[in-house]
Amino acid sequence: MTSTVPALGTLTAEGSALQAVLLDMDGTLVDTEGFWWDVEKEVFASLGHTLDDAWRHVVVGGPMTRSAGFLIEATGADIPLAELTVLLNDGFEERLDGGLPLMPGAARLLAELSEYEIPTALVSASHRRIIDRVLTTLGAQHFALSVAGDEVPRTKPHPDPYLAAAAGLRADPVRCAVVEDTVTGVTAAEAAGCQVVAVPSVGPITPAARRTVVPSLEVVDLTFLHGLMTHMG
Repeated sequence: MTSTVPALGTLTAEGSALQAVLLDMDGTLVDTEGFWWDVEKEVFASLGHTLDDAWRHVVVGGPMTRSAGFLIEATGADIPLAELTVLLNDGFEERLDGGLPLMPGAARLLAELSEYEIPTALVSASHRRIIDRVLTTLGAQHFALSVAGDEVPRTKPHPDPYLAAAAGLRADPVRCAVVEDTVTGVTAAEAAGCQVVAVPSVGPITPAARRTVVPSLEVVDLTFLHGLMTHMG
């Protein structure tokens, strides 16, 4: 976990307000879910295997080890997991050299959270080497800290990354709003006790208790996030 701005924003009386915002990266802030799938297809093609597009929903949003392990098993590819992980990360970084598209509304939301000094963390299943590259585009100054998938004992769908982020921001997970794009990420955030905003990227996500589904980050602003806490006890 890397901390860049250890300050904590102002909370309202009795801790009843939004205390922190925890943001997923791939598919939520940056339009990279397609990048990962393209890299996975290219790497496996070089190994003599073709990936089934139906597998994309299985590998999206999860930790590298889970996704890579599934693809090795599904294809029968003769490659160690550690070696495949390096190839996938290398391929993804090469993709980043061509430019990194932000999701609609991402830049505006980050700017607003910074303007009002809302404690914000980037929480991703991607490895630290990838997060640090993406932060150069997103702007590291927008985040008090970031949590990478290879820095926690268990990454998404387990709650560990979001619990670590909340603790690092000295926030109650129940008073944290998480923005996610996959079922895997939503599962992790809800297991941590957070209020979740889901912006589905690849697969569908249904509304549920403590989970609001929206079509785009363009409808998510600070007023919206504060509103999630309004009816909580």
